[in-house]
Amino acid sequence: MTKQLTDKEKSLLFWASFLALMAAGVGFVFRVMIPTMWADSFQITLAQVGALTGAALWPIAITMIVFSLLVDKIGYKVSMLFAFILQAASVVLTIMAKDFNAMWWACFCAGLGHGVVEAVINPLCASIYREEKSKWLNILHASWPAGIVVGGIAYILLVGTADGLQWADTKWIFWFMLAPVVIYGVLFFMCKRFPVDERVEAGVSYREMLKEFGGLGIFVAATFIIYEVFGQAGIDLGSNKLIICIAIGAGIGFVGALILKSTGKVLFFVLCLIMIPLATAELATDAWIQSLMRPIMGANLAAWAIVLSAGIMMILRFFAGVPLKFMSPPQLLLLSSVFSIIGLFALSVTSGPMIFGAFVLYAIGQTFYWPTVLGFVSEQFPKGGAMTLNTVSAMGLLTVGIFGFPFLGAVQDHYSTSALKDKEPAIVQSVIDNETTFTDNTNPAEPKQIPIFEKKNFFGAEYDSINVGEFKKLDVLDEERLKVLDGTLAKTSQSSLKVAAILPAIMAAAFLLIILYYRSKGGYKPVSLEHKGLDEATEL
Repeated sequence: MTKQLTDKEKSLLFWASFLALMAAGVGFVFRVMIPTMWADSFQITLAQVGALTGAALWPIAITMIVFSLLVDKIGYKVSMLFAFILQAASVVLTIMAKDFNAMWWACFCAGLGHGVVEAVINPLCASIYREEKSKWLNILHASWPAGIVVGGIAYILLVGTADGLQWADTKWIFWFMLAPVVIYGVLFFMCKRFPVDERVEAGVSYREMLKEFGGLGIFVAATFIIYEVFGQAGIDLGSNKLIICIAIGAGIGFVGALILKSTGKVLFFVLCLIMIPLATAELATDAWIQSLMRPIMGANLAAWAIVLSAGIMMILRFFAGVPLKFMSPPQLLLLSSVFSIIGLFALSVTSGPMIFGAFVLYAIGQTFYWPTVLGFVSEQFPKGGAMTLNTVSAMGLLTVGIFGFPFLGAVQDHYSTSALKDKEPAIVQSVIDNETTFTDNTNPAEPKQIPIFEKKNFFGAEYDSINVGEFKKLDVLDEERLKVLDGTLAKTSQSSLKVAAILPAIMAAAFLLIILYYRSKGGYKPVSLEHKGLDEATEL
């Protein structure tokens, strides 16, 4: 039998994994800060800019799920070679891109590379540190905010946040992402032995792994993958798109349950559903808060606030082992939800320097969410191996675009429209009665007339929406009224953060029920698999 990995070998594998996800974080923050420059440089529409941004995001979740089926067959080292090639290629292609098509492939490679990285490093970390999975997965995922901190500071100091910056003058910043990519590539090349997944070592077959996933897991994964694929393919299913995808997913899940003779673990299914508000609270709310705080703090301070949030998250995740000594993962997740609720409410009512204090509370709340759920899944469903571990993460990444951003956008639309109706009722009514429009020139070849006032729908809930920017351009508004209106809109946008607190409140209720469930079972205990005498490490 091959001997266990030494502490030095474990450390080398862990920090190589850390740098791989950190590289993805650096690339992510760069792409968040520069997309509007692509519109001018490549002479493309804002819709095409959105397609470029999406090309770096939607492949992550799908790649994670697909590679979960492959990683145990082809091995960690070969998998990370794929990730290295893809991430390095994304940097080079990004800097060399001359048009939309070339940039799309650069972003697509970045998304694929990120997906492979996550598909590998999560089960790799759980296999190395089997006795403290939640602690070490938290430390591993400190790499994501570390990438945002490093990339954010580099961008703010070396490029800046001033208006009028051109892509040709800023694209060189992407060479910074190449540094962690090259270093982790060298480190993984130096690794001679890799751990065997706990599932494989225990002799749990692929069929048994998929049984853990079961019909329920197949249902939720198939539903959101199909939803995303239809969207990327441009297949318009109208307002019934989600219902149709749920129906297709349910059919696939039913067939899967029949073939596997397993509905799967109900708790795993529940955790996949919890990832919907969790991903929105962690990923979507971050970007939303930056835009909401911009009128109050200014563009530069708002950018630094995001770096501060990531810095707090990075530091606290390194010390996740401290609270986990005194509480189980579900209890830590409940505590995090409480901090998020308090932080979001505080952000909705504070002003001046106190905003930073509220922002710190919010940052503390979101710190432990994602990696602690991963630790929870790896401790309770070890038979599911990489499949359950990566799928729960993939569900968060998929649903944040499907539900998260649209939900927060609908909330902001609703509150802004209410404020406009309250302050300028006569003008709003005139816009509605006259069906006032504005010219959308995002595609100069086909300009469109868009109504300033629209009735919109968020998964069946109808709400009023006014294009604030175009409303403020109306000739009937003088400078004094615009100034009053800006002040009102800033306060309204800030107060709408109270609605976002619904998300951690939902999670708090769910985690409380999970805690009570485990208490009825005699307390929370990680599930251990019986060793079947297989190799604990493989040599390459």
